Amino acid sequence: MNRIQLLWHSTIGKKVVMAVTGLIGIGFVISHVASNVTIFSDPRHVDDYAKFLRGFGPLLWVARAVLVAAVILHVVAAVQLTRRKQTARPVNYRDREPQVSTLASRSMRWGGALLLAFIVFHLADLTWGWVNPGFVHLEPSRNMTLSLTRWPVALFYLAAMVSLGLHIWHGAWASIRSLGAARPKANPLHRVIPIVLAVAVAGGFAAIPLAYLFGFLPRP
Repeated sequence: MNRIQLLWHSTIGKKVVMAVTGLIGIGFVISHVASNVTIFSDPRHVDDYAKFLRGFGPLLWVARAVLVAAVILHVVAAVQLTRRKQTARPVNYRDREPQVSTLASRSMRWGGALLLAFIVFHLADLTWGWVNPGFVHLEPSRNMTLSLTRWPVALFYLAAMVSLGLHIWHGAWASIRSLGAARPKANPLHRVIPIVLAVAVAGGFAAIPLAYLFGFLPRP
């Protein structure tokens, strides 16, 4: 068994994999929300950005492959770590309150499952167009309008963004801790950077369906 296999099979190795893939995901959502919120100034900016990315040709497919691999490794490592924890302690301690616990940390499992379902739906909705009426390739602003003016879809997106915010809040802090770049803090509310990042990213994404629901962005 080589070093990479030994690392993968160890608990520390899986945490490192989760940290690295999680940071890749955070980098992606930061760039994604930065492009999406330009719809408030001019919807054509979103379309221009999509065409700009297409100009990278094969490099775009490399980036996509890295993202897909990161998601798969992140999910697999999370499931395996959860199973190891359950095997090591099949019965939780009674009347036990964690010293450092937040809603974000307690929601990582169900929140991660919701985000995984959201990713699949999001791709089917705005990338492949399978569930988006009137989908037009390379016209993301139009596709977003057609999708998010449907209130069930908008509500699902909002629920997923709440989960994303919680995931970033705990995940960003946990990632840098797993990589040894941050010290433990007794008070979770003192993790300023992860909180600001979570609010900015999730809030930016959530602002778009909210704007459609309340009429701040034009409907078709």
